[in-house]
This record gives sequence, structure tokens and C-alpha cells, in this order.
Amino acid sequence: MTYAITGLAADRFAPLFAMDDSELAAINARRVTATADRGFPCRISLDDAKAGEVLILLHHISHDVETPYRSAYAIYVRPGVEAATYRDELPPVFEGRQLALRAFAADGMLQTARLAAPGEADGAIRDLFADDAIAYIDAHNAAYGCFAARIERN
Repeated sequence: MTYAITGLAADRFAPLFAMDDSELAAINARRVTATADRGFPCRISLDDAKAGEVLILLHHISHDVETPYRSAYAIYVRPGVEAATYRDELPPVFEGRQLALRAFAADGMLQTARLAAPGEADGAIRDLFADDAIAYIDAHNAAYGCFAARIERN
């Protein structure tokens, strides 16, 4: 089974970078500066921002479905990056992180879930996709609960 992991579309977030801090605050978003080379994972590039880079922290609906499993949480996005795509390989933001993998049917209903320790995500993704009922997987950072990326059959 092959899979693809693609970052969020940059154009969805482009207007945020033109907003001043008060405009961002009005929509419950914040401009932040990365204080380390790890810990500020961009959901567009699927890589951590480096210390000193500016990001927007915002509320994001990652699982926008008409089911009880609709999900939203805070994410970081960076300006000037394109949506990364990884086929049959894991993006840098997965490295060294424990992931919660939530496997959904095409109708948005949760079928099963699995925790993947660092180094275990590829095998867990392939195992989950062995079930034909699984249409896609949403990966979340297990510790903080934030959306990491959507994983789709390729």
C-alpha cells in the first residue's frame, strides 16, 4: 500500500500574513517567533520552523466532517513556503515525535486509531491502510494533540 502526506495549501493562509497583530487577535490568531529549531511545526511545509522564523498560530478545523468526529485545534503556518508532498515517506515533522493516527472511513467516521512511537509511523500507516475500509488517516502529535497532517492512499 502506498500513501501520500501533503501539507496544507499555502494560499488558504496567505491573508493572515498581511494582518497586523490586532487583526490576528480578533480572529484568535497570533504572530509568533520560533525560539528553537524544533517545536514550531509548519503544517504547510511539514517541517519545523527554525529559531527566529515568524509563524502564525491559529485555530484550524482539520477534520471538517458532518460527524461527531469533527476536529479542530491550534496549528502553526509559515509565510513563503509551498505545500510539501511526501509519497511513501514521512515528512520531517513526524521525526522524533509520538503520533496518534486516527483512521477514518470515507464518510468521516472513525474506524480505529493507533499510537506510533518515533520510528513506527510508516509501519503503522501501512497496517492501517491494509484495511480497505480506511479512506484516510489524520496524524496528530500525541503529546499536544495538534493536527500534524492528513495521510491519503496513493
